Amino acid sequence: MADRNVHYEAAFEAFLRNRKVPYVAVDEAKRALFANARLKSFDFVVYSKRGPNLLIDVKGRTCRNRTGRSGFETWATQRDVADLMQWEEVFGEGFKAILTFIYWIDPPLEPQPGMFEHRDKWYLLMGVDLAEYRNHMRRRSPKWETVSLPAKEFRALARPVESWL
Repeated sequence: MADRNVHYEAAFEAFLRNRKVPYVAVDEAKRALFANARLKSFDFVVYSKRGPNLLIDVKGRTCRNRTGRSGFETWATQRDVADLMQWEEVFGEGFKAILTFIYWIDPPLEPQPGMFEHRDKWYLLMGVDLAEYRNHMRRRSPKWETVSLPAKEFRALARPVESWL
């Protein structure tokens, strides 16, 4: 199941329930049942009415007024990307992997497309097709083995999660 102690995942699950979108929260303890490999689990299988079903890996980020920094954090680990690509292959045709960046907007802004309120917090839910992310990602930290999207590419590729459903 999703870790409901992580407010980003709880907000995403509430978002799906609010819109009556069918989903399955992935139970990490049973991940070996999916494939005979040691792959990092993703968070949700979401059944879409508009297109392929979605394999969602939630990336929770805080977006605060911070001096010296602007824009949205778009980083993931190289393993996140590689393992989610393998999960997409395991599930096969009819499934698409999406990196889902859920930004806790603090302090809240005027609600915009892609925003959702849960437990008195506002979130911006944006998804990026994993293949597109992979094609545009740049190394962020060799030490931490992280990658990210440049701001321009993120603005071009990310779209509200609701548009995927």
